[in-house]
Amino acid sequence: MKALHIITGLGVGGAEQQLRLLLRHLPVDCDVVTLTNPGAVAEGLAADGVRVTHLGMGGNRDLAALPRLVRLIRASGCDLVHTHLYRACVHGRLAARLAGVRAVVATEHSLGDSQMEGRRLTAGVRALYLASERLGSATVAVSPAVADRLKHWGVPAPRIEVIPNGIDLDRFRFDRQRRERTREHLGLPEGAYVVGGIGRLAPGKRFDVLVHALTRLPDDCRLLLVGGGPEEQALRRTAREAGVAGRVLFTGERPYLPDGSSGPDLPSLTCAMDLLASPSAEEAFGLAAVEALACGLPVLYASCPAIEALPPPAAARRVRGGPEAYARAIAEVRAAGPRPRTAPEAVHRYSITRSAARLMDVYAAAVAGSSPSPSPLVSSLGASPS
Repeated sequence: MKALHIITGLGVGGAEQQLRLLLRHLPVDCDVVTLTNPGAVAEGLAADGVRVTHLGMGGNRDLAALPRLVRLIRASGCDLVHTHLYRACVHGRLAARLAGVRAVVATEHSLGDSQMEGRRLTAGVRALYLASERLGSATVAVSPAVADRLKHWGVPAPRIEVIPNGIDLDRFRFDRQRRERTREHLGLPEGAYVVGGIGRLAPGKRFDVLVHALTRLPDDCRLLLVGGGPEEQALRRTAREAGVAGRVLFTGERPYLPDGSSGPDLPSLTCAMDLLASPSAEEAFGLAAVEALACGLPVLYASCPAIEALPPPAAARRVRGGPEAYARAIAEVRAAGPRPRTAPEAVHRYSITRSAARLMDVYAAAVAGSSPSPSPLVSSLGASPS
């Protein structure tokens, strides 16, 4: 079997890095087409030996992009097209059908209650999504919460398959030497208590809550923000105005997998933390929180469907509210003392090898022209029966 993956862009983001990790575990020949932005993840895929083609799409009104995509799909000789992210799903499903490929799978990575990839969920966005969804074979939801949102939108339940995002458990396993090297690289004082925030620096992630929480915590507390995005300068300004600029570290975008760049990768930065805080009020999965649990970190979160679908891990706690609530919760976790840095057993349900195996079932069913039956993994994650 040969699969062609179509994605909106390949900058450093959760869906993009999930695709790279997934391709390392899928036992099929895969090529990738990115509609826009062949960024750092494109370079990483190429280093892994994956052929990446940049379509050069100029925007939603680039009408010449669709025939170019159709030609690429035909030339690829693929048996199946797999689309990722909104624009790629809309254009990729249509292009696949025009190219004569009937097996079309899409993964819905980021559908929230009020937005998708930062895009407001208007009637037009929903109508276009539903029209293109009918051209596919199956839609993969990364959590039961996303599956429920898709059903609420009007996607028929039998067309939805719940396959959670996967993590590389070995890469996120805690390593004390890696922790020490990374903290030294970052210039963290010995004994500093490091609160981490991981994700795109965008308004919806609410990292400003953590900056303001830091003002209510002892001076030896540090905030380590891992990611890039449009809110970085605003967050830096907030830290200066709050008087904690010297206690907030910005790492920029960091890969999940080695890519030859200088500086520590995401697993190393996670090792350097003492706690992960995720104040985002709306998540489709909550990958950073699961990876933090895999590294043995305590986790404070506002929304995390991945954790909510598990038997409640003792290390995870939901926090409602703003800076005061997070400052209080951080102080309580710290006062309770360090936990063993081992992953809760429940986190093993999110192993990338399990997710890749389930996806292969969906691929086989799509190519055969039928719907795959729900797996035990789906049931264990609380998905509604179809």
